[in-house]
Amino acid sequence: MLLVSLVAGAQNSPKDGTWSGKLNVMGTELTVIFHLINGACTMDSPDQGVRGVPATLERGETSIKISIPTINARFEGDYRVASIVGTFTQHGKSFPMTLTPGASKRSRPQTPVAPFPYQTEEVSFSNGDALLKGTLTTPKDYTRQTPVLLMVTGSGLQNRDEEIFEHKPFAVIADALARQGIATLRYDDRGFGESTGDVILVTTADLKNDALAGINLLRSRFDRVGVIGHSEGGTIGLMLAAEGKTDFVVSLAGNIVSGEKTLLEQNQYVLQQAGYSQEVVEQYCKALESLFDSLKVGKNLVVNGAGLPADLAQNLQMVKVQSATPYMRYFLNLDITNLIGKIRCPVLALNGTKDRQVNCEENLSILRRELKGRKSIQAIEGVNHLFQHCTTGDPSEYKEIEETFAPDVIHLIVEWLKQL
Repeated sequence: MLLVSLVAGAQNSPKDGTWSGKLNVMGTELTVIFHLINGACTMDSPDQGVRGVPATLERGETSIKISIPTINARFEGDYRVASIVGTFTQHGKSFPMTLTPGASKRSRPQTPVAPFPYQTEEVSFSNGDALLKGTLTTPKDYTRQTPVLLMVTGSGLQNRDEEIFEHKPFAVIADALARQGIATLRYDDRGFGESTGDVILVTTADLKNDALAGINLLRSRFDRVGVIGHSEGGTIGLMLAAEGKTDFVVSLAGNIVSGEKTLLEQNQYVLQQAGYSQEVVEQYCKALESLFDSLKVGKNLVVNGAGLPADLAQNLQMVKVQSATPYMRYFLNLDITNLIGKIRCPVLALNGTKDRQVNCEENLSILRRELKGRKSIQAIEGVNHLFQHCTTGDPSEYKEIEETFAPDVIHLIVEWLKQL
């Protein structure tokens, strides 16, 4: 709690404890939490499933500075009555943020709560230098004949629950499947949570091999091993199926078309929602496509932001800096259309009609056309990229929706698995 003497007008440092604030990043609100304890500090970003990030704390007479080197960020603020008013800066871009004591907790009624009618076991497996740690959830009295699914998260570093905005969709799905006699293994992405491994040079191919190591672990204990993947995880599941590495696949909003096409569609949508004219949207996306095309073939990256509003020209420069990675180059080129015809195992592919991140019909139409084996391909009406029932599907809604994962979609998945 921040105290101000009304008599002397003297300001004091904030007491140790929890302080939280909101960042508005291109229309998306993110919660940031700092824990100040005995001169030490850690940061949480619960909306992104990130907790306990080490930080350094410097206190002044009327100011405070927190540095978070692992994400190239800092917060600097001045003490006020019951608040710290300041600026959060990351990668050279600054955002106003005010910290207040405490941290609110959103209602997430689907998050599983003990006691559970099933077992959980902490396990680990390796892919080269990467050590992946996760949770194996098994029904009571399971056997080698019990079906099991490896759960693969979407793009970006995520924990085993694929936590976002305090939603834990993978925990919700694992709980539901275990109650229906189906086992799962979910794990922290490499370099995140309890898992270790390189995240600088990593590509989707490496993440696929991480998943394959998990499949190999499961094959030592189960006879029927499948994959359930969300977004990029769905793509990885289908890639593994094309290689004959999995016995069945559940793809949730899996991306089939190229990463470049998907990112361009996402940017177009975001700019339209932000109110930019169609002319500006087309000009920005054309410049972005040119940048992506150079990145795909390893050319020097040149940004042409001429004629764009200043904020979008600056954004293009940030994209240039942040995209110059092996991951992005691989992802932009990744188009698995030609792999789909090689898949022989059963596939359940689900995409939401209000998904604003991965185009529903564009991707499902390829699966309908190219898949030759047993398949069930469905567009789920009225759900977004996270499979929440929603109003518009815009990512800004994710945190406001109490539902973590549509129960009717979970029921559909369970019934399909039981028929295998």
